[in-house]
Amino acid sequence: MITYLKQIWRSEELRKRILLTIGLLLIYRIVAHIPVPGSDPIALRQFLGNRDAGGALGVFSALTGGALNQFSVMLLGLSPYINASIIIQLCTVIFPKLEALSKEGAQGQQVLNRYTRWLTLPLAFVQSYGFLILLSQSNVKIVDVTFPFVLAPMLFVTAGSLFLMWLGEIITEKGIGNGISLLIFAGIVADIPQTVSALFIAGQSTQGAFYLFAIVSLATLVAVVLFTDAHRLIPITYANQGAGRGVQASIPIRLNQAGMVPIIFAISLIAFPTIIAQFLATAKRPFVQDIVNFINLNLDSQNPTLLYILLYFLLVMGFTYFYVSVTFKPDELAETIQKRGGFIPGVRPGAPTASVLTRVSNRLNLWGGIFLGLVAVTPLLFTRFSSLSTNDLVISGSGLIIIVGVVMELIRQINAQMLAHDYEKLV
Repeated sequence: MITYLKQIWRSEELRKRILLTIGLLLIYRIVAHIPVPGSDPIALRQFLGNRDAGGALGVFSALTGGALNQFSVMLLGLSPYINASIIIQLCTVIFPKLEALSKEGAQGQQVLNRYTRWLTLPLAFVQSYGFLILLSQSNVKIVDVTFPFVLAPMLFVTAGSLFLMWLGEIITEKGIGNGISLLIFAGIVADIPQTVSALFIAGQSTQGAFYLFAIVSLATLVAVVLFTDAHRLIPITYANQGAGRGVQASIPIRLNQAGMVPIIFAISLIAFPTIIAQFLATAKRPFVQDIVNFINLNLDSQNPTLLYILLYFLLVMGFTYFYVSVTFKPDELAETIQKRGGFIPGVRPGAPTASVLTRVSNRLNLWGGIFLGLVAVTPLLFTRFSSLSTNDLVISGSGLIIIVGVVMELIRQINAQMLAHDYEKLV
């Protein structure tokens, strides 16, 4: 390990990139503690500490590294940028012009990234207003949401999200690793020490459940590492132009083709009814109150019921199939293989090849979606059948997948940089 670190430090280019990345992450954590001017962060912490009031926002708070608890200018985190990225990616399937851009390689991707950045601005502005109005539904006054006074905090929060997006892109371009993923990773890890210390201060009532959860988390960590790297190799034979046998190759299809997107979709959708219920909490009609009571009783993320857990699991499964059906295109892949003179042994080129790829992808999606769903709901099962609450969880299942994915990708990029450095010395 020490030898490995020494090799990293000897590479001047890699050393500069790592130090720059660490510096930008420190800036992110500092800015994440700057409250919105004119707000009352103490009142917000009281609101989030209320089990009944803060349930809808607990998930978002976990992904922002406590920025929501501080009512920071970065309280939205990267959610506007992530939503914009997902929208643009889905639009490439709907609109032919965007689909053509996605096929133009690096130049087309730069144009799509520019569209994503421009879309992030209105999404952040609208989402900031929704968050402020949602927080105003409590009995605690955190910020003035009357017009035009609400515009000032909206602008601060929007600027915080855009600044965070800029930091992520700088890390991606001049640092090491994917900047957006690293910022989400830093936000998740930043809350771990505070959560652990709070558990030990709470006493013996929760420590036993915490130790059991830690053991299960370590076992899940090993499974997630294996799951992240798991893939199915589809053998491909390319016809040889000369005499002899054809060139043997393979196409890997990952078990987890959708990554974290299904869980992000599921979290957003399952939290939506609770947010709507808070907007309708003051309604006087009996049937509306019955709906609100049903949602608060069965779909509260802070006190998950079996219905909530089952619905969350099914949403993760459904979005896994949906996202892969949008991003994985077996017809185009089969056409590319055929144009390059390749074929799957025993399968005719064209439509039969696309059928085989579709069948393999669907089977992998089944097991990948089940695993994603189990990892996502395992912490919720602990909160359901133990003394732990959602706020006591050191890390959620989704957070665990993010951390493993980011660390493994970071290691791959560092190894690639070191290999390039050693090659330059030989040349």
